[in-house]
Order: sequence, then structure tokens, then C-alpha cells
Amino acid sequence: MHFYRRLRPIEAITFDLDDTLYDNHPVIIKTTLESHRFLQAYHPALNDFSTAAYQQLRDQLLAQEPDIYHDVTEWRRRTVEQALLNAGLSCAEAREGADKVMAVFAHWRSRISIPQETHDTLAALAEKVPLVAITNGNAEPHLFGLDRYFQFVLRAGPHGRAKPFEDMYHLAAQRLGIAPGNILHVGDDLTTDVAGAVRCGMQACWINLRAGNLMHIPDARLLPHVEITQLASLTALL
Repeated sequence: MHFYRRLRPIEAITFDLDDTLYDNHPVIIKTTLESHRFLQAYHPALNDFSTAAYQQLRDQLLAQEPDIYHDVTEWRRRTVEQALLNAGLSCAEAREGADKVMAVFAHWRSRISIPQETHDTLAALAEKVPLVAITNGNAEPHLFGLDRYFQFVLRAGPHGRAKPFEDMYHLAAQRLGIAPGNILHVGDDLTTDVAGAVRCGMQACWINLRAGNLMHIPDARLLPHVEITQLASLTALL
């Protein structure tokens, strides 16, 4: 554990989800594969629809509507819908098909393996201070057993712009009724989690799970208050 700034009393902790509380990479690979297979099989005109072609549609939609970046679920649904429209389906058929593809995506997206350390740490922390999840992603904590530790979950899109924008950080503080300066945000990303939290007045904890060197990472715009390499280290702060 390394301290870079003086910590104020911690009255609540907010957490990023993906790659902070669990390894998100395997589930994303599997989810992308299964949902794309379903899309290809949905209509004969899409049998050879490649992931590169999907990405091109996704990029085009972002260029047309930059704000869609803040809601990754809607961004994906709209991209799939456009692929179905391009395949010759009617608007109603494309919407129905996109909903079915997204149901497959949601099924696989939350098939996440949670380390026992995560359960133990969150359970111990939740006995002392309120915990909140703040995510830019679309995993559903109630489907993999983490929801019971959180007072509530804030998600980019429905609850504001994606981190590092301040929307969800401020909303968390407002709903908790706690000053941002007494909230510690924990996350793996030095921009969305550390810089985002610090800029809105929260305290920030960087969880360094890949043996990175903070002094040699270009993404290190602002120093966190504290750096940890294991989630369980958080229990020593309370």
C-alpha cells in the first residue's frame, strides 16, 4: 500500500466494477463471441457479417451521435439494429431482432466468476460504511451476487455521463448525503476512476492489479490518494 495524498476520514466507498472487483476480460471475450454468433444466425444476409463490419457500424454511429458513448448498452443495441436494417429487415423487425441479440448478450455478460477475496472484502467493508458501485459498463451485479453489498448501483447512460465525467460521482454523494471529500472511490483505471474522482472532490484509490508503475504510466494524470495491489488491503483503511 502506497500513500500519495493525505486521507480524510472515509464515510463511504464507491467502486468501479469491471477489472476492479473481478477479471472482466474472459467474460467480455465469451459474451462478444456468443452474441455475434447469434446475430450472424439471425438472418441469412448476416451469415458472413464480420466483427470488423460490426465495428465499422459502431464507429459510424459514434461519429453521428457522439453522446451515445455514454451508454454502452444502447450503443450496442443501436449498432445491431442498424446491421439488421442493412440486411433488409423492416424497422419493427430490426428492433425485435436487436432486442433478442441483446438478451443473448445480457445472458453471457453477467456470467462472471467473483473471487472469494472480493466477497470477503466487500462484506467486511459493508459492515462499517455504505458501499456504492459506479460503472461505465453493463454488467448486472444482482446476477453474480455482488448487489447485496451495495446501497445502490449507478450506471453510465441512465445515471449520467460516463466516468471521468463528474455526473455519477456527484449523484453518489448526493444520494448518500455525504460530502465528496469523505468518499473514497476505488478503481483500476487512472483516468476514469482516479482522475475522475479526484477532479470532483472525492478521494481516490488506485487498485494496481498488473504491477504497473504509477510514475511511468502515461495515463497517470493525477495522483491517487492511495495505491493498493490487493482489494483486501482496503479493510486496513477503516
